[in-house]
Amino acid sequence: MSINSTYKLGCTFNSDGIHFALRAPLAQQVSLCVYNRYDQDAIIRIPMQNTDDGIWQYFKNGFEWENFWYTYSIQGPSNSSFFEATDHEIADPYAHHVANTLHYLGFYKALIKRPTPFDWGNSTYVLIDDPSDLIIYEAHLKDLVAHSSAKTNNCGSYLDFVEARKGGLHHLKNIGVNAVEFLPLQKFAYYEPPFNTRIESGLKNTWNPTFINYWGYMTSFFHAPETLYASGATTEHLTHIGLNTNVDYELKSLIKACHQEGIAVIMDVVYNHASQYDLNPLKYTDKSGYYRLDHQGNYCNESWTGNDLDSSKQATKNLIFSSIKHWLTEYKVDGFRFDLAGILDWACVDELTELARNIHPGVTLIAEPWGGEYKPTGFSERDWPSWNDKFRNFFKGYDPIHQRGILFGEWPQGVHRYTIENFFRGTLLRDEHGLYHKSSHSVNYVASHDGYTLGDFIRLALKHDQNHQQVNSNVFHEHENEQDNEHAIEDAHEKDVIRLQKLAGFMLFVSQGVCMLHAGQEWARSKVLEPATIHQDAVYDHDSYNKDSNVNYLDFDKIESSIGIFEYYKRLIELRKSEKALRNSSPEAIVFKVYQDPLHITFSIDGEFTDSQYTYFISINCNRNQSHEIILPKGKWELLLTEKLVPKGKYIEHSYLVPYSAGVLLRQRR
Repeated sequence: MSINSTYKLGCTFNSDGIHFALRAPLAQQVSLCVYNRYDQDAIIRIPMQNTDDGIWQYFKNGFEWENFWYTYSIQGPSNSSFFEATDHEIADPYAHHVANTLHYLGFYKALIKRPTPFDWGNSTYVLIDDPSDLIIYEAHLKDLVAHSSAKTNNCGSYLDFVEARKGGLHHLKNIGVNAVEFLPLQKFAYYEPPFNTRIESGLKNTWNPTFINYWGYMTSFFHAPETLYASGATTEHLTHIGLNTNVDYELKSLIKACHQEGIAVIMDVVYNHASQYDLNPLKYTDKSGYYRLDHQGNYCNESWTGNDLDSSKQATKNLIFSSIKHWLTEYKVDGFRFDLAGILDWACVDELTELARNIHPGVTLIAEPWGGEYKPTGFSERDWPSWNDKFRNFFKGYDPIHQRGILFGEWPQGVHRYTIENFFRGTLLRDEHGLYHKSSHSVNYVASHDGYTLGDFIRLALKHDQNHQQVNSNVFHEHENEQDNEHAIEDAHEKDVIRLQKLAGFMLFVSQGVCMLHAGQEWARSKVLEPATIHQDAVYDHDSYNKDSNVNYLDFDKIESSIGIFEYYKRLIELRKSEKALRNSSPEAIVFKVYQDPLHITFSIDGEFTDSQYTYFISINCNRNQSHEIILPKGKWELLLTEKLVPKGKYIEHSYLVPYSAGVLLRQRR
């Protein structure tokens, strides 16, 4: 086969042999280095041919190199700030499988491998009629399976997720969600430079004592699955991972198993920046073609991640489009959550949207609409849902000590009554402070991987809440024995945690739009700092990105001691799934009642607009120590939920006393 311009970047197979193509327009020479084993010397180094458009190519007749490893040796101008030179070999940025050494540089090698056939059966995609039908469970894969309570066979793998007898897929089925949003599964830089050690470049890591990126938001290879989660993998420093070349099969098996249970798989993807300290191939093959640079060739950092990929440049767009296509077609993922999507170029977003929807018309595309500009409305115009941080901040608060939300009986400054009504309607543009054209574009949440867990936020807020301390003081004086006093205060504190954890879930699940839970929210999960990292009086971890430990792993045995919260959230999920009016009703169907107390919010949802048999009546009392009586419309109302579970078939009429820090849900046949 002769070299020509009809190339496809990366390593590809045809009927005659294997083709290699690398974009490196400023390189002066590129050699292909082939290895028959990852940890041995190259068996051959072959100069590649440079085409006029900066693509270096080589074609190998035959298939004797299949399942070998390869890298590129790249030489270029040493005096150009727009070309990043290195003496190290670089792996292919379009590689579909990558092995590496667990070291901050990575020392990556790509596998020469043709696509592996996989039997998807009838489970190609999970069909979601409307984004508002989604109940998303945001989780780190390993968190779901690494703790001993998950009852798995290994230590945090893709297969563990499928086989877990208490965690993993078993848990998602148990609570009833219909989508899982995994933190990054694309190949990322796990290790950073050692703490307080200056490396060759002069950099000194002063910010990360564990020198680990556990969450995975430092992507190195956008087409390759993370091999840390392959069976038999390890995280031990300086060991090799990725030698299990069946990782694609294992990840596909996970996705297929989710599909068979009606659970959509959404991948968190990071196309706004790339890994910073390793031998990232984008940096060393085409720095000026992939990144935003200033006029001196320095990396721009508008995303505050160390570097910005430039999605207005064709090379970057091609990489993103190829990656999206690969994960949709080869892995059958159901959607993507785009990290820091506010930095993405609109032309790129438009092309990406068309590409993805042509492949899978029902694909879920979710934006984190900041990281540069704040763009929820722009994404809504493109029919994308996006994370609604305004919803989170109003209901829960931004800071547990200085800026608490209405959940704690505090009305945020500058917020009008009709603003909160709009949050329940879907934060629509038709009203003040609106963000979205449709309610199904609002991804409502009160906790995510960023920041404190909801349970810890509540615990900290109560600890610093003078009203709560006064309540505890009253409890204290009821007991004469000091030890009994301490236990009584602790019990009262945790009871309030439970009550507010339920109320936060209640407000989330009766709001129009997409609903997202953070893993462990259903039992008020806590992230307690390890003793070695405790700073001052902080005991909860609000930024656990660098801890591959029990700080992050989900302890499913904790459910038993928080079974009331757990069963409450299961009931919320059941109710929301069963009734469209609770998630995607017309704004005209939602009518708010006028009450003097701003912390008492009551509204009805007319089921006529969603062809429901029922009209719903919802009342929320955010007062911390005062019940509130509501007058019900005429007739009998079925009581579905209060601050606790309600037996089915219980009816009331005339009025109802809504307890403090609680919500009440009722319905009546139309």
